[in-house]
Amino acid sequence: MLRLVVLTCLIVVSAASAADKPALIKLGMIGLDTSHVVAFAGIFNKDNTGPLENIRVVAAFPGGSPDLEDVSVKRLPGFTKTLREKYKVEIVDSIAELLPKVDAVLLESVDGRVHLEQIKPVLAAGKPVFIDKPVAASLADTIEIFELAAKHKVPVFSSSSLRFGDRLKALADDPSVGKVQRCDAAYTNSTLKGHPELFFYGIHGIEMVYTVLGTGCESVTWKDGVVTGSWKDGRIGTYRPDKGNKVKVTGDKGSAEDKGGNYNGLVKAIAVFLRDGKPPVSAAETTELVAYMTAAEESKKAGGKPVTIESVMKQARAEIAARKR
Repeated sequence: MLRLVVLTCLIVVSAASAADKPALIKLGMIGLDTSHVVAFAGIFNKDNTGPLENIRVVAAFPGGSPDLEDVSVKRLPGFTKTLREKYKVEIVDSIAELLPKVDAVLLESVDGRVHLEQIKPVLAAGKPVFIDKPVAASLADTIEIFELAAKHKVPVFSSSSLRFGDRLKALADDPSVGKVQRCDAAYTNSTLKGHPELFFYGIHGIEMVYTVLGTGCESVTWKDGVVTGSWKDGRIGTYRPDKGNKVKVTGDKGSAEDKGGNYNGLVKAIAVFLRDGKPPVSAAETTELVAYMTAAEESKKAGGKPVTIESVMKQARAEIAARKR
């Protein structure tokens, strides 16, 4: 009798535990030519609790860019092998084959030029998407991606991992800082073929600036090695290519510094996004951030003259209109 009671209790506890466990979310990856895919699978495919519980990377399409020898072609086989053998991820031959196997997608291709075409079938299938940086290789592609997501009513967001530091966002409300006047970020800059200069690595530093200041930049200059954005309320946001990463926030009472976030913070944000469908970074903010980088490049070409966000947005929309003719 005692044994029967114990077994009954175990069954009840087991059923309760199963009921409490969140529904499984099956993730698919597109593009296996970045170290991020191994890092993310390593975090998701563990016995997690909290927001990460019961989310698994289960399938992936390798993709790859033949004209990016060092950053894509040479790295693709190794990352693919690690996903298959260490994390037991099924490797498939196409995006079409991937989509029926997953609930959501991590668009990881290192090459932002392919993101627009790769995301189209994903959005058409109604799968939520995280787009790894850069969201695209042009402002026009960025606008199109978010317009397509809105059209299909599919939640999408893109971000650098540095945005999700424990303290970074709080710097804007730090009493010791007071009313924020400027944010100055530094991060290593490295370029990628086919992309504007800041899109590959500079974006990390600029993500930190936008985490603190939010939207509202009106014009950008790139002069004497520093990118400077002027916000409509008088605040300033700068990015300086430099070794390491750091951000300094200055207000009317003082200043404070941080080094930004890491993969753990980003993956947790992705997990919450997958559960609630609410992008932690808005399309408007990511689009303006890309416009900031685009304006910076135009300013550099013009010898450091200010370039407005409005002007590059207008040019990008003209480019989109030309594509549809």
